Amino acid sequence: MILAAEFARCAHQYADSPALSGPDSSVDYRTLHERSLRAAEWLSGTRSVDDRPRIALVARNSTTWVTAYLGILHAGGVPFLVDASAGDGELERIHEDCSLDLVLHDRDTAGDVIPALPGLTATHRRIAVRRHPLHPDTEVCRFTSGTTGKPNCLEFSGRAVRAAAENWAAGTAMTADDRILCCAGLSNGLAFNTSLLSGFMVGAQLLLSHGLPTSGRIRRLAAEARPTRLVAFPALYDSFVRTGSGRTDFASVRVAISSGAPLRADTKKQFTELTGVPIGNYYGVAEAGPLTYSTVTSAQSLGRPLPGVDIQTRGAIGQDGAVHVRSTSMATRYLNAPGLLESRIDGGGHYSTGDRGRLEDGELVLTGRSNRMINVVGRKVDPVEVGNTISAVPGVEQAVILEVPDQHGEPAIAAVLVLGAGLDAGEVRLRIRDDLAAHKVPTLIRVVDAIPTTVIGKPVLHELRSLFDAGSS
Repeated sequence: MILAAEFARCAHQYADSPALSGPDSSVDYRTLHERSLRAAEWLSGTRSVDDRPRIALVARNSTTWVTAYLGILHAGGVPFLVDASAGDGELERIHEDCSLDLVLHDRDTAGDVIPALPGLTATHRRIAVRRHPLHPDTEVCRFTSGTTGKPNCLEFSGRAVRAAAENWAAGTAMTADDRILCCAGLSNGLAFNTSLLSGFMVGAQLLLSHGLPTSGRIRRLAAEARPTRLVAFPALYDSFVRTGSGRTDFASVRVAISSGAPLRADTKKQFTELTGVPIGNYYGVAEAGPLTYSTVTSAQSLGRPLPGVDIQTRGAIGQDGAVHVRSTSMATRYLNAPGLLESRIDGGGHYSTGDRGRLEDGELVLTGRSNRMINVVGRKVDPVEVGNTISAVPGVEQAVILEVPDQHGEPAIAAVLVLGAGLDAGEVRLRIRDDLAAHKVPTLIRVVDAIPTTVIGKPVLHELRSLFDAGSS
């Protein structure tokens, strides 16, 4: 398989160089490879109805996470990379949709502890009624919220994952001297594409943040670990600016990389003034991988296309048009939504992103969204999925999910509910917390007697949003 061979090559080429440092241990390339092969021996016994076990990895960042990921690849299995914050109910839906054979996780639940992978527990899954066949080229599966009311499982070939890493390393001039401090979960595209294989391919060192990435905690970690690159979501940079982080903490950092949601121009400017570190805007979509990058751009620009990427804007109204992209790192399809991804790719291989924007002197400027997805601290959330989960709670008569600004002006998930007698907002939150990842649970809830609607029965969104204006109760 392509990825197992690529990681083995890295281990041979950079054998004694430091590869990875996390909260649980630090290892060089040779040691990481040896550990992953031991993990592969254990994982090769995973029961499966076909020759490629489907093994979900649901855990926080650690050297063990990386060891498990590599072990799955070396064992000939397919890793399904799930956000560590996914609730038990969400995991069950993923299992039913994707027919998982084994789940590796760091939760306190019953299961067979894996001696080769300290800190992880293995839970075998029952054989699902439906088993969508994997594409023959699939080597990794990752998830994104889509418009189907459930997490969509993206299948990636080894060629696509390798291309994403190659394009990122070349387009950002990554070298063996780089030390990458990654503050995003490795299952997320921001971390997966910028910090994992891309760093290993050039012999760089990956430094993993574990737990809640608060500004104070990351400042201390940066001062101690002396990274050259910082990878984080825009919300963390906003927090740095609010708390007044200074140059001393980031003295070794040459560039800070942001993605997952638009970075505010004032945050970009103030962070650089405070720290002396330029922020490299990065635009990517789950289905197509990393697409642009640049540190020398206007406040609104997301940079130029990376190698292997073509970006077009179509159907322009004025200067803005629908953003369509083609890359060498594109996903093959959605495993659990046959035909859906293919329907969004045209005859020229371009994917419709749902974003609107324009190209200025070859640089991409986004101006809005043409679909209803909510972007919360860099993670796409489908309001249909959230609404369906809430509506399944007994006593919830109506639920409308929408995006509103929080106290800092950042996008937040809000819910307007009509509830039956004896049910309150707190009980609803309690009932859904195991069925939704934490970032999908509405942070703002209002309970009303009736949802205002138009004459054709659609919710009046401006009235609902007004319920969350400052000062409203």
